Amino acid sequence: MMRHHETAPTPSTLPSVEGPHLGSDEAGKGDYFGYLVVAAVYIEPRHEEVLRKMGVRDSKRVADSVARRVAVELRSLVPFDVVRISPRRYNELYAKLSNLNRLLAWGHARAIENVLERVPAALVVSDQFGDEQFLREALLLKGRQVTLVQTPRAEQDLAVAAASLLARAVFLETLEALSARVGLQLPKGSTHVMETARELYRRGGEQLLGEVAKLHFRVTRQVSAFERGSQRG
Repeated sequence: MMRHHETAPTPSTLPSVEGPHLGSDEAGKGDYFGYLVVAAVYIEPRHEEVLRKMGVRDSKRVADSVARRVAVELRSLVPFDVVRISPRRYNELYAKLSNLNRLLAWGHARAIENVLERVPAALVVSDQFGDEQFLREALLLKGRQVTLVQTPRAEQDLAVAAASLLARAVFLETLEALSARVGLQLPKGSTHVMETARELYRRGGEQLLGEVAKLHFRVTRQVSAFERGSQRG
């Protein structure tokens, strides 16, 4: 039996999780443009059938429109918290921490702590990213008093899946807001972003890119090198 203050082992599949618990997940981690968004959701057994009927599952397996619709319903059904890390703040934190997994742990810990302030959860389930101690160390006192299960494919758990949908919906909303701010449609992902990144760089250099993009991605170096070469030519 696991004792409090211990991090659970990380099996290849999620163990059966029963009873009230909290789940956390993020969106935007692999997207060059946009916020990093972390959500935490608390569910009880009475929520489970309702969540399944709503179509709650890993946001990577549903259309954006479905994620947005389900997120609206979730907000009125379960206790939750969403941490929004703007590109500017993300770049500041990344420069300070120099480690994406530590940055993720910081975001997850804040969302988890904010929910724990409102509900007495004793169990938290989160996807595993990097060293499992990153999240444990990032949690404050209240978070360190719960059992923490970090495991690959944690989205199999309903609470984590609900968190993934909330995070995805907020990521999409904030990406639209950033697009409106710069007057360009900022694409999702990181493979079809060069044209947009080059246009923004021409308008305002790395400073403008840093307002809407995660600068440590290789795209930034590629765009900067290309534009400097074009100017010399």
